[in-house]
Amino acid sequence: MPAPVPPAAPPATDEHRALELLGRAPYGHLSVTLRALPFVITTRHIVSDGRVLVRLHGGYGYSRACDGSVIAYNADNFGGREDGDEDVWHVQFVGTARRFTPEPAELLRFGPAPRAADNAPFLPEYLCIEPQFITLHHLEGVPARQAAHSS
Repeated sequence: MPAPVPPAAPPATDEHRALELLGRAPYGHLSVTLRALPFVITTRHIVSDGRVLVRLHGGYGYSRACDGSVIAYNADNFGGREDGDEDVWHVQFVGTARRFTPEPAELLRFGPAPRAADNAPFLPEYLCIEPQFITLHHLEGVPARQAAHSS
């Protein structure tokens, strides 16, 4: 069995590029542990002055659990590509989340909140995360649309 071929270059580590790409994706996933169990939460985010500001539904209690905790966050462009766009990227980082109240200009950037979350009125709550250990992965030659994977 032949030895695996090492990658030509290490994954991109340009934090500015990663944050710029992150700003292009409106939604991402926040990961945290609650009572030693992992949870992944879909959130709306914006990038502001190198910070990632996150809006999530307050009815789950996740923002209280995340406040002061180290979380992982990721976003990508896997689902938002057009035919012919064969470049995909994935940004992930860790950081300490803090509850905060957004400024009016930040609220405008978030856009309208969802009407409901799991059949309950959406209650917006916000976290501010200072990204640490940012990783950017980039794949080329990935078709935007593929045939169904099941019949």
